[in-house]
Amino acid sequence: MGFDTKNLRNVVLLGHSGSGKTLFVESMLFESGAINRRGTIEGQNTASDYTKIEQERGNSLFSSLMHVEWRGNKINIIDTPGYDDFVGEVISSLKVADTAVMIVNAASGVEVGTELLWEYIEKFQTPCLFVINQVDHEKANFDTTLEQIRSRFGPKAIPFQYPLQTGSGFSTIVDALRMVMYVFPKDGGKPEKKAIPESEVGRAQAMHQVLVEAAAENDESLMEKFFDEGNLSEEELTKGLNIALSNQQIFPIFCASGKLNMGSGRIMGFINDIGPSPADRPKPLSTKGDPIAPDSSAPVRVFIYKTISEPQVGNVSYFKVYSGTLRPGDDLINLANSNHERIAQIYVSEGKTRESVNELKAGDLGVTVKLKESHTNNTLTAKGVESGVEEIHFPEPRIRVAVSTANKGDIEKLAKALHITHEEDPTLLIEQSAELKQMLLHGQGQLHLDLIKSRIEKVYGISMNFDMPRIPYRETITKVANEVYRHKKQTGGAGQFAEVHLRIEPYHEGMNDPDGLTVRHREYEKLPWGGTLAFYWCIVGGSIDSKFSNAIKKGVMNKMTEGPLTGSHCRDIRICIYDGKMHPVDSNDMAFQLAGTMAFKAAFQHAGPQLLEPIYDVSILCQDEVMGDVMGDLQTRRAIIMGMEREGHYQKILARVPLAELHEYSSTLRSLTQGKAKFSMKLADYQQVPAEIQQKLVADYQAHAHDEH
Repeated sequence: MGFDTKNLRNVVLLGHSGSGKTLFVESMLFESGAINRRGTIEGQNTASDYTKIEQERGNSLFSSLMHVEWRGNKINIIDTPGYDDFVGEVISSLKVADTAVMIVNAASGVEVGTELLWEYIEKFQTPCLFVINQVDHEKANFDTTLEQIRSRFGPKAIPFQYPLQTGSGFSTIVDALRMVMYVFPKDGGKPEKKAIPESEVGRAQAMHQVLVEAAAENDESLMEKFFDEGNLSEEELTKGLNIALSNQQIFPIFCASGKLNMGSGRIMGFINDIGPSPADRPKPLSTKGDPIAPDSSAPVRVFIYKTISEPQVGNVSYFKVYSGTLRPGDDLINLANSNHERIAQIYVSEGKTRESVNELKAGDLGVTVKLKESHTNNTLTAKGVESGVEEIHFPEPRIRVAVSTANKGDIEKLAKALHITHEEDPTLLIEQSAELKQMLLHGQGQLHLDLIKSRIEKVYGISMNFDMPRIPYRETITKVANEVYRHKKQTGGAGQFAEVHLRIEPYHEGMNDPDGLTVRHREYEKLPWGGTLAFYWCIVGGSIDSKFSNAIKKGVMNKMTEGPLTGSHCRDIRICIYDGKMHPVDSNDMAFQLAGTMAFKAAFQHAGPQLLEPIYDVSILCQDEVMGDVMGDLQTRRAIIMGMEREGHYQKILARVPLAELHEYSSTLRSLTQGKAKFSMKLADYQQVPAEIQQKLVADYQAHAHDEH
C-alpha cells in the first residue's frame, strides 16, 4: 500500500557548491536505515552522486531522488547540484517539493549561490529551513553564519539550535525547541540527551521563547493560551510551528555535520513532525486555473518533472502524482500531444537503485520507464481530465557555442542526439541558424555545455567540436544617397528591361517626408531580425507602373537579408522609388526585382554604410574582494559599466558588453572568482561597431567571399 498524502514529506536539498549536501544526504539515509553504510566523495560510492561523471568530478551535476521511512511517514529527498550551470535541475526539483532545506557551509557562510537559490524559493513560495553544515570544519563560525542568514533573509530566519563548540571539537548541540542538549559519540550517530548546562540555560530559554511566540502568532486559540499561560504544550507548539513553516512565517535554522553524521536525525525528526505534507500546502492551479487538490480518490494526474535516458533502459521519467492513485497498468493520456501512455511499472528511487511498488498516492514522487512520447513538463491524466499541471519555466540561456562534427556525415546524427538531450534538459536550446550558417547550442554555462559534449560523445559515439559562434551583426547606413540602375538583357526572343531610380536614407520613427519628392504610397515592414524597412513609392507621371512596386521591394529585401558589407541583415532604412523607365514588352517582375537589388546594393555603398553589433546587458554578482579583477576583465571586453549596487553581502555590477567580447566569459568569471560569482545577460540593443573593427570584419568577409569564388 502506498503512503497516504498526509504521511508524505517532499524535501529538496539546496546549497552552493561545496556546502556538503551529498554527505548530509548520506547521513539522512544512514540514520533512517535506508542504507547500512555511509558513502564518501573520495570512495565514489554515495547514493546521490551515482553517475560516472559525478564520481570522477566529485560534484553533484544532476538532481537525484531518494527516500527514507521515518516513524510511519515517507520522506522523499531530492539532492540538487550546487553549480548555477545546472539551475534547471534545481527549478524542476523545487516545482515538486513541499519543503526546501538550504545547506549553508559554516566555514564559508552565505555564498552567492545561496542568494540565487533563495530567489527561486521565493518564486515558488516554498517553506524553507536552513542547516548550517560543516560546523566541525576548522574555520567554521556558526555565529557569523547565523548573523549572515538573518541579515540576508530577514528576521523570519530563527535559530532552533546552536553548537556548544565548533571546529574539531564539535560534538554537542543545544536544542532550544525541545530544551535539551544532544551529545554525540565520536563517530556520530545517535546522540545522548542531557540537560542543558546552567551556563547555557539563559540563551536557550530566550531562543525557546521566540519559537513559542512564532508558533502562537498563527493560531488564535494558541495566541490566547500563550497570553494566559506564557507557554504552549509540545503538541500545541508542533501545530503552531507547522502552520508558521507552511505559510513561510518562519525559516528554522539548525546545525549539523554531514561528514561526522551529527544532527541529521534531529532535522529529519523536525521535517517529519513539523514539515508540511502535500496536503498542508496551497493547492497548485491547473493550466485552466482550477485548484488541484492532492486527493488520492480523484482521477489520476501525474506531472513529469525530469527525464533522463539510460543505456539498456531508455527514457526514465521522474514524476509527482498531483491527484489520484497511480498503479501499474494504468492507461493515461498525455495532454501535450493526446498520446496514450501505458504505465508498465512504477518505482520508488534510492539514487540509482529503484524498487518496484504497487501504487503511489497523491503527493508522492516516483519513477517509471519507457514512456514513448512523454517528456519533462508533460502532464499525464486519466481519461476525462482536461487540465494539466502548470509547466516549469526555465531560465534563459547565458552562453552559446557553435557545434560541428569531425565527420561531416555525423551532423544529422548529432542533431538527433541533441534533440533527445534537450528533451531531458530543457535548459539546453538547439538552434539551426540560417543567418549565421551554424548549429548553435545555448546553455547555462561552460560547465553545462562541457557536460553535454561529454555525454554526446560517450553515449552516441559522435566526435563533437565547440566552435566560436558567429556574431549576428546588422548593417545600416548613416547618410542619404541616390542611385540609378538599368537592367537590360537581350538573349534572343523576349528581353528584360528595367530602370530604377531610388533614394536611400537612414530611417527613424517620426521622420519627415523626403525633400523634393511626392509620396504616393508608404509601406513599413517590421523586419523579422529587428528594425524597419520604410518603402515609399514616389513615382509621378507613370514612368514605372505601380504594379512593379512589389517586385522592386522584393529585390531590395533580397539584398537586405544578406547585406553588402559582411552579408549580415540590414535594418532601419528608408527607400524612395522616385523615377525609372520600363519597356512595353521587355519589362516584367523579374527585371524590376533584379534592378531593385542592384540599385539598393550600389546606393548602400555610397550612404555611409555602418556595421552594428549586438550589445548585452550583463549583471554580475560577486564578492567585494574579487570586484577589482571582475571590473578589470570587463574593461578588456569593451564593456561600459552602467552602475554598481550592493545586493545582500555582494556587489552587483551592471555593464553593457558587446556579444563579440562575451565568448567563454562563463569560464573566465569562474576562474577569476574561484566559482564564487554568477552572471546573467540579456540583449539590450544594437550599436555601431568601432571603425577599426568594422574595417577588419569587412576585409575578412570580402577575402572569404573571394576565396569561395
